[in-house]
Amino acid sequence: MNRVLASAAALLSLAACSPGEPAPGPGAPTVAVADALCRPTPKGRRVTGCYMTLTAGAADRLVSVESPAATLVQIHESRMESNMMMMRELRDGLPLAAGETAVLAPGGNHLMLLGVEEPLVAGDTVTLKLIFETAAPVEVTATVGQPSVSEYDQAAPDSGS
Repeated sequence: MNRVLASAAALLSLAACSPGEPAPGPGAPTVAVADALCRPTPKGRRVTGCYMTLTAGAADRLVSVESPAATLVQIHESRMESNMMMMRELRDGLPLAAGETAVLAPGGNHLMLLGVEEPLVAGDTVTLKLIFETAAPVEVTATVGQPSVSEYDQAAPDSGS
């Protein structure tokens, strides 16, 4: 009995010390990311928006985002309320439908970088780590620049941005 308990304790100790998350197996759900872009930050401004398209192979949820360029990254939505554009954090993340493209765009769902450490200048890049409920995390390199309004017209036709 003591040998069984000792063996179990040793296995639990090893499991607790194993680094990181397990690699997804073959056929694990994935999320494709395209057109990642973050707006530049004028001198003194420490917040900015980032946009991209996400396509999940299976139903999933973007639950959080990390970036070395900012203290905090939040997933936000913008919508009209009482004739005013309002923005709020999606605390439960952003649902992703299987096989459908979710567009993060000005005037709609987007990422907010808060506490930007160094000014983001057009032409620079920003690393973003997207963390999903099911799929493996995806690291993205976003270009810093101004989004083309026509690029997002179809995604957020009533945004006014």
